Amino acid sequence: MKACARVFSAVTLAVLTAVPALAQQTSGVPGSPAATTTLDGRYIPNPPAPFGGVINLDATNSTPYWPPTVVPPKGAPNVLLIITDDVGFGAPSTFGGLIPTPNLDRIANAGLRFTQFHSTALCSPTRAALITGRNHHSVGFGVISELSTGYPGYNSVITKDKTTIGQILKDNGYATSWFGKNHNTPSFQASQAGPFDQWPIGMGFDYFYGFMGGETNQWQPGNLVRNTTPIHPYVGKPGWNLITAMADDAVGYLNQLNALAPQKPFFLYYAPGGTHAPHHPTPEWIAKFNGKFDMGWNAARDQIFANQKRLGVIPQDAKLTPWPDDLLKKWDDLPADEKKLYARQMEVYAAYLAYTDHEIGRVIQAVEDMGKLDNTLIIYISGDNGSSAEGTIHGTPNEMTNFNGIDVPVADQLKYYDVWGSDVTYPHMPVGWTWAMDTPFKWTKQVASHFGGTRQGVAVSWPNRIKDAGGIRNQFHHVIDIVPTILEATGVAAPLQVDGIAQKPIEGVSMVYTFDKANADKPSTRTTQYFEMVGMRALYHEGWIASTTPYRAPWDITAPTPKDIINGVKWELYDITKDWTQFNDVAATNPAKLRELQDLFLVEANKYEVLPLDASSLTRILTQRPSITAGRAEFTYVKPLTGILPGNEPNILNKSYVITADVTVPAGGGNGMLVTDGGRFGGYGFYLLKGKPVLLYNLEGVARFRWEGAQALTPGKHSIAFSFKYDGPGFGKGGTGVLSVDGVEAARQTIPHSVPFVFGVDESFDVGSDTGTSVEDKDYQVPFAFDGELNKLTFRLEPAQLSGEEKKVVQDKNGKRD
Repeated sequence: MKACARVFSAVTLAVLTAVPALAQQTSGVPGSPAATTTLDGRYIPNPPAPFGGVINLDATNSTPYWPPTVVPPKGAPNVLLIITDDVGFGAPSTFGGLIPTPNLDRIANAGLRFTQFHSTALCSPTRAALITGRNHHSVGFGVISELSTGYPGYNSVITKDKTTIGQILKDNGYATSWFGKNHNTPSFQASQAGPFDQWPIGMGFDYFYGFMGGETNQWQPGNLVRNTTPIHPYVGKPGWNLITAMADDAVGYLNQLNALAPQKPFFLYYAPGGTHAPHHPTPEWIAKFNGKFDMGWNAARDQIFANQKRLGVIPQDAKLTPWPDDLLKKWDDLPADEKKLYARQMEVYAAYLAYTDHEIGRVIQAVEDMGKLDNTLIIYISGDNGSSAEGTIHGTPNEMTNFNGIDVPVADQLKYYDVWGSDVTYPHMPVGWTWAMDTPFKWTKQVASHFGGTRQGVAVSWPNRIKDAGGIRNQFHHVIDIVPTILEATGVAAPLQVDGIAQKPIEGVSMVYTFDKANADKPSTRTTQYFEMVGMRALYHEGWIASTTPYRAPWDITAPTPKDIINGVKWELYDITKDWTQFNDVAATNPAKLRELQDLFLVEANKYEVLPLDASSLTRILTQRPSITAGRAEFTYVKPLTGILPGNEPNILNKSYVITADVTVPAGGGNGMLVTDGGRFGGYGFYLLKGKPVLLYNLEGVARFRWEGAQALTPGKHSIAFSFKYDGPGFGKGGTGVLSVDGVEAARQTIPHSVPFVFGVDESFDVGSDTGTSVEDKDYQVPFAFDGELNKLTFRLEPAQLSGEEKKVVQDKNGKRD
C-alpha cells in the first residue's frame, strides 16, 4: 500500500503542475468536510481534485479525504446587478427627472453616480453585452433574436467561447440567480423542447424566475417560467402583479440562501420588466401621479434640464438640444383631447417607474436586513437603452398595434382613459414624452448614433470599498465594462478556458479605478467605443464622436431605408469635451477628424463582427431562421399542451390554412378551448361555448371577427374544422374563413384585414386550455380547459403568400429561389 500512496502523490503533483487553475490556497485537512479552495480562475470549472487521503486495506488504517469546496477570494463581495428597461437618462429623479426613484437615489447617495455610461440602444443587445463583457455583435446580438439574420454578429447565439459572468462566478463559488427579463435565449430555442444551454440555467445561473422574450403582461404574464417550467401564479389572484411577485421571489431566494448557507456569497441579476411596455403599475401608484404632468412635455423638459444642472449630473455649460419641430408637435399646439390623453399616459408611465424602483428597494432592503449590505457591490443601471418611442406619436392602448402598423385614433384611445394601465390595456406613451425622458439629449431607443438612445444613468455602491458617498463620475464607459468591474471587485480572474473551451478576450475595461475619490477626475480608461443598431452608427474616440444622422424615426416602421447604407447616409461630428449633449455639429469644419472616425468605425466593425450592415426591417422580418417548426406544413397534437412561446407554434400569418379538431363532446354539451395563440391583445381562439363551435380572431384589439355554429354539438364524436383562404400576396391581407362541423358548413365570413407580423410577444400557443389572457373576455376566462376529449388536432398550412418584392428579399437573403 505504500506503493499505492506513492502513486497518489505522483498524480497529485502531476495535476498541480499541469493545471495552474487548481489549488491556489487551501484550508482544511484530509478527512475534514470543511476543506475549501480558492481558484485563480483561469481554467473553470476546476478539475476534480485528486484524492488527498490514504487508502489501506481497512478503514481503521486509512484516512478519508473530501474534495474541497470552491470559494471566492477572502472578502469577495456579494453582487447585486440591477437593470431596468427603456428608461431614459432624464426620467429618474436621481438624474434630474420628475419621477421619484428613491432607491436609485439611495444607491447613488451611498456611492457614486456615473453620468457618461452607455448602452447599445436596444434591449437584448445591451443585456448580452452586460452579462458577457463583450460587444453585442461579438456575442451574436447585433439585434434582438426575433430579427436575427444568421451572420455571426446577428445570430443571437452566445457561443461557448464567450461565457457569462454568471458562469464565471458560479464556478468560483458564488450562488448565482437571475430574476426578470430574459431576452437572450434565441427565440428559436425558447420552447420546452430545449436545448436549454442558452437559457439562464444553461448560462451559469443556478436559479431563474422570469419571463422569456422582450416584454410581458405584468398582470397576466403568458411567458413566465421558473428555471425551464412555465408557471401561471396569477390565476385566481386578482391584483397580482409581476413587479411585486418578482421582488417577493428574489427576497425569498435571498432569505433561503442566507438561512442555509450564510457564508456563501451571491450574485443576483435583477432585471424587472419596468418600464418596457406594457406600462402596468398598480392603481395606488397611478393615483400618486394624477395631474403631475399637465404642464406638458416641453415644460417638463425644461424642468428636468434645470434639475440636472442643479444636481451636477450634466455640466453647467451643457446645452439642451432643440425640440424636433419637424417630427413632434409642441405641447401648446395640441388640442385639448390630446393633452388629456397624453398627460394620462405619462402619469401611468411615471407610476410604473416609481413602482418598479419601489420593488427594487425591497430587494436592496432584504440585503441590508441580512446584515450584508456593507459588503455588497450594487450596480443599478437605469435603463437598457433610451426611452422607448415604440408607442408612436399618439401612444397606444395596445403596443402590438404599432408592431403591426396599425394606428389607433386618439378618440378611440380616450375610451380607455379610466382604465389606462389596467389589465384590459397593454399601453405605451407617445413619443413627445419619450423625447422628454431622454433630456438633455436628442433621439430615443433604437438610435445608436445619439445619446438619447444610448446614455444611461448608473449608480454604484459598496460601503466597504466606496467611501466617496454621493460622488459623481464623468468618465466615459459602456455596458461591456460591467463584467470586468465585477471581476476586479471580487478578485476573480477572467477565465482562459471554460469547460475546456478557450475563451475570447473580454472587451470591456474595469471601472473600479473610479471608486477612489482620488481618481474622481482621472481620464477614462475607455478611449474608443463603437455603436451600431440597424445601420445607425457612431464612433467615440478620445472625446470626439462621429454619428450618422438617423435615416428614419424609430416609431415609423414603414419609413424607407437607404439603399446604400455604407455611403448613402449623412454623418455628424461632435466634440463632447466641449459639447456634452451633441448640440453643435462640427462636421463641416472638421472634415479630417470626421474621416478619421469614419475609418476607425470600419476598423472596429470588422473587429467586432458588426458587418454586414443592414438597415432593412423587411429583410430581418422575412429572414428564415432555424426553429422546431421550420419547413413543416402539418402539425398534429393528441394531448393538451400549453405554454409554447412565440416562434415555436404553427404560424398562420399571411397564408391559407386549415385547423381540424377531432373531439368527443360530453353529455350536456361541451365547453373549453381546443387551440389558441395569443390573447386579449391579439390572436385567435378555436373553442366550444355551450356546445357551439367558435373561431374568434382578434385583430390586435382593434376588431374581433367571429365564426360561430348555430347549433350546439350533440354528445359524441365530431370533426370541427376552420379553413381560411388568404387574399394575398402581401402582409396583413384579408380572406375568407369557413367554419364546418362534420363536413357541413356552419359559418362563413370574409374579413378585410389580418394580423401581418405578430399576434403578441408574451402570449403562448395552447392546446386544450388557455394560459395568459382570453381572446374574448365576454366568452370565457382562462384556463377554460376543454371538458370533452380532444382526440386529435391538426394544422395544415400553405406557403406564405408574399409579394414580388417580398419574395425577392427572401431569395436574396437565403441565396436560393423560392
